[in-house]
Amino acid sequence: MRKPRDPDAPAKPKLGKAPVETTTGACACGGVTIEIDLPAFWAWHDHSAATRKASAGPYATWIGCWKKKVRIAAAENLVSCYRDEAAGTSRSFCARCGSPLMYERPRSGGMVNLARNLFPGRTGREPRYHIALDQAAEWLWQGEPLAPLKGYPGVMWERPKRRRKHAPVQGMF
Repeated sequence: MRKPRDPDAPAKPKLGKAPVETTTGACACGGVTIEIDLPAFWAWHDHSAATRKASAGPYATWIGCWKKKVRIAAAENLVSCYRDEAAGTSRSFCARCGSPLMYERPRSGGMVNLARNLFPGRTGREPRYHIALDQAAEWLWQGEPLAPLKGYPGVMWERPKRRRKHAPVQGMF
């Protein structure tokens, strides 16, 4: 049996969903801004040849989000899209500055992948996964020791490997 509510008692706070936390990212020129609800679903480094060409780097880092949690907040008219008919994928970029924005593939219909570098702050996921390592560029830095380059502050370089002098082989002729 329910007790009657005391009219002088303070009202109980209503329980409900917590407010959604969001973060906003932007392309290099700041024209296109994208807002996502946090946390992102996952994050990874993509080493595939197609992504390498589209991003002009050794790999691109992406965050995957549900489409319903992604909004283009400004300059949707600046978003251009390239569709690879053979692969069924599409890549979006800013028409003004060329920044990669989104990557979509048919097998992930409810998701969109966003370039991680658009977001200056946290996205709720750290990129702990590597995709297509078998396609990684042979020139990708693999953690070799670096040293400061004399006369160029802030520039690091890989020192060339020292060649060993071979001692003549004794007893061969």
